[in-house]
Amino acid sequence: MTKYAVMEQMRSVGLVPVLRADSEELALELVSAMYMGGITVFEVTMTIPGAIRVMARLAKERPDVLIGAGTVLDPETARICMLEGARFIVSPSLNIKTVEICQRYDVAVLPGALTPTEIVTAWQAGADVIKVFPANAMGGASYLKSIKAPLPQVEMIPTGGVSLETARSFLDAGAFALGVGADLVDAAAMAQGRAHEITSKAARYLDIVQRFRTES
Repeated sequence: MTKYAVMEQMRSVGLVPVLRADSEELALELVSAMYMGGITVFEVTMTIPGAIRVMARLAKERPDVLIGAGTVLDPETARICMLEGARFIVSPSLNIKTVEICQRYDVAVLPGALTPTEIVTAWQAGADVIKVFPANAMGGASYLKSIKAPLPQVEMIPTGGVSLETARSFLDAGAFALGVGADLVDAAAMAQGRAHEITSKAARYLDIVQRFRTES
């Protein structure tokens, strides 16, 4: 899959669930629940025990799903993730060498940044999309709108503070897609046997995105 195709799928789905879990099996169960709700893009964070195996299994078992690696802090980890099937690389911060290795292998890279200076620095370094994190700490959608005003050419994915209640406001503010954490990726609900709630919420998120696309 080309980087262009990766970006188009990410834009089309409009959601990038940030997958965090205490075990490999729980992570896979969370993916299954969200997949049943229609989501086909997932960020597998390196904080999951066995995260590399999770990516490898998903790449093999769900070829229609777009798998990315999250919380990638260095180029060595980025390369390992690419080899195991990651089609995009996400970080909470900017590491120039990680951006460079992603450019070398034509893999989409989404470094984290927050202030205008950090965002422009990441973009000029070659980032495909900027992960604005933690967006809620800076005022949420209103902050994203303020940043996008002078930087409309920079694609941004807000992460932190995205919920069913705030999703539309982030989209209205100019988000490329939404980085969704615990509000959707609910490990506690899964552990308690409430997978159907996650599936239902995934479908509700997608409905918000589709309504926005239709009305825009």
